[in-house]
Amino acid sequence: MKINSIISRYIFKEMMPPFVINLIFFTFMFLMTRILEITDMIVNYGVNLGTVLKILGFTMPFFLQFIIPMSVMMAVLLTFLKMSSDNEIIALKAGGVSLYRLLPPVFLFALIGVVLTGATAIYGLPTGRMAIKKLLYDVAVNNTEIGLKPRTFNDAFNGVMLYVNKIEPATRTLLDVFIEDQRSPGVVSTVVSPRGRLFSQPEQGVFQLRLYNGSINQVDVRDRSAHTVQFETYDIRLDIEKSVGIHGGGPKNQEEMSIPELLAYLDKTPQKDDRYYLTLMEFHKKFSLPFSCLFLALLAVPLGIQTRHAKRSFGVGLGLIFFLLYYLLLSAGWVFGETGAYPPLVGMWVPNLVMGGIGLFLLIRNAKERPVRIEFLGRLAAWLKKRLLPVRPGPL
Repeated sequence: MKINSIISRYIFKEMMPPFVINLIFFTFMFLMTRILEITDMIVNYGVNLGTVLKILGFTMPFFLQFIIPMSVMMAVLLTFLKMSSDNEIIALKAGGVSLYRLLPPVFLFALIGVVLTGATAIYGLPTGRMAIKKLLYDVAVNNTEIGLKPRTFNDAFNGVMLYVNKIEPATRTLLDVFIEDQRSPGVVSTVVSPRGRLFSQPEQGVFQLRLYNGSINQVDVRDRSAHTVQFETYDIRLDIEKSVGIHGGGPKNQEEMSIPELLAYLDKTPQKDDRYYLTLMEFHKKFSLPFSCLFLALLAVPLGIQTRHAKRSFGVGLGLIFFLLYYLLLSAGWVFGETGAYPPLVGMWVPNLVMGGIGLFLLIRNAKERPVRIEFLGRLAAWLKKRLLPVRPGPL
């Protein structure tokens, strides 16, 4: 297949602006999902803006591994949609240029997306996860209430279940505190207090929780005895490092592992439990997500060509539909792979094969001048644009 360098350079340059715009747009939309959390940290807990920006920066690799493939697909789709609406595709066909000769710049552009997404998933994500853990540890030492959520059972502390009905950010007071302490073998202590305060002792690696005017109900299983004690003040030591999960010595989360660490864990784990399957899926996801750029770009070419009479907003909605389908297939693969219902290899790579298969089918049909009618997708895209674009989307 002879490659026309002028046409290839033209198509490649046309894809760059929409890629950058989509990358910025989707990044902004994902950051907007954290705006309430950011405002709460700055206003109520006094976390400085520099620390908040660092937290967002360390979080971005998780979002970028989805944003980059989405932006690649939208860039290819919008480029060919523009060329089709300007009758450039018809002019190229009239000049003897087949659709297949337009693919080299698309694949080159998609390969750049593969490299960027791969670097983000393989190197950026583990580095960001570990960096944000260390940063949150430093923040937690100085802002002890950040890790606590009202009306939520918190079991992050070893052997201690903590429940707080309300937190007053101004005074940093915990209201209506309930604690179940099982750190003593055979003894279960239930502590109830209307008010408490948290103090950090970073040099000792603990929180000091001071409770006021409460009661302790203690049950000794071995002696079959129960005791109730009233108190004016009562101090409980809670392990900071265990709650934040940095220096506690526990195993890393799958997203925090590098490729060698993932392979080492899979090699030395004889028992195929849930953690094993999660680790195996994370390993395959680090490669399937980057290569999705190729399959989504292949799908975007015929979609842009055969919707030449549509507006660009239609192209945006159409791209969102297919990327949503891809993400749903990926989520389903994660759920079934986690339980071992079918191999994680299948769950992580089937979405790519499905998108690539649809794209190849549509491309061949378009090359033979027999495009598939997708009016129903047009109506669905219009509904999706109307319903979803005014609303802030949730995180992936």
